[in-house]
Amino acid sequence: MSGAPILPGATLGVLGGGQLGRMFAHAAQAMGYATAVLDADPESPAGLVSQQHIRTAYDDPQGLATLAAACAAVTTEFENVPAAALQTLARSMPVSPAAAAVAVAQDRAAEKAHFVRCGVPVAPHTVIDSEAALATVDAAALLPGILKTARLGYDGKGQVRVATPGELAAAWQQLGRVPCVLEKMLPLAHECSVIVARGADGSLVHLPVQRNLHRDGILAVTEVFEGNVPPALAGQALAAAKSIAQGLDYVGVLCVEFFVLEGGGLVVNEMAPRPHNSGHWSQNGADVSQFELQVRCMAGLPLTQPRQHSASIMLNLLGDLWLRGPDGAAATPPWYQVLRLPGCHLHLYGKASPKPGRKMGHLNVTAASPEGARATALQAAALLGIAPF
Repeated sequence: MSGAPILPGATLGVLGGGQLGRMFAHAAQAMGYATAVLDADPESPAGLVSQQHIRTAYDDPQGLATLAAACAAVTTEFENVPAAALQTLARSMPVSPAAAAVAVAQDRAAEKAHFVRCGVPVAPHTVIDSEAALATVDAAALLPGILKTARLGYDGKGQVRVATPGELAAAWQQLGRVPCVLEKMLPLAHECSVIVARGADGSLVHLPVQRNLHRDGILAVTEVFEGNVPPALAGQALAAAKSIAQGLDYVGVLCVEFFVLEGGGLVVNEMAPRPHNSGHWSQNGADVSQFELQVRCMAGLPLTQPRQHSASIMLNLLGDLWLRGPDGAAATPPWYQVLRLPGCHLHLYGKASPKPGRKMGHLNVTAASPEGARATALQAAALLGIAPF
């Protein structure tokens, strides 16, 4: 993006109407912008809180034209928005992140190749896109492993664990013989992520390294405080994330997820070209949230380095927490008791129907010390029926 910044009073658009779009809209509106959302779902969380909701498919020409006419700039909250839609919008306005960067994140094979070009360590892997590729897999080097569809996989979807060549062949059939990436399973100590924000002028800021716990392929807990990740590893993760963003000439908020190995090494897992679940803590634990950074990037405003002011823990609130009534009926979680705990900040996404594994909201816990944050977060988890961590 070049030219004058887009100042408050303008309308900012977002492709995708989920919870990330909703929280982007809240941040933009707090800064004085109007928001417009393109999402086909009439009850999309972002559409419900925006001044304009365009209810069409992401690639609908009329919908895109309406969005372009309404907005001064557009972003996305969902990496599987068609890159072609972003290209169409970019002909008439600033779009961040750019279609080319989103296209890389949409394809695990292209993503892995980009990481390698940036000199960032990755797990041993290979692309399986044909019977010939399947037949030449080096089982000794890559099994046991995880077979992942190259496109359209998230939150553990489109992934199968395989231990033998026979299981690998069956898994490829199960996934529809679509292009896949086979990654060797490595002994993991834990997982972490880094969120960076990069402006069109090349300026780059970041949030602290976030330590993450996943359950059933879905993020469950994020902990952010000094010492949550050894300093040397944190420095490596931050340098890698910056390299990945700069290598894409990226504009916007980018999350890069890493595996920390039992031996202390670090390998990159994947990236998300948008704000990320693991960065939600920044809404209450830092002076600039990941969503304000998203607004600043797309509007061409200055990027100031966020400062963490509280030890923070984020608990993901899945639909399972509601389905605890008789015979699995929906029941309201004990918000009153949770919100009596000091430093608890509830964020719900406006989704009407809870389902198992569906992200309904999150709870940010802030405290003056890591010990205080953990103690309160564990109390909240016990009240909500979330397993301890």
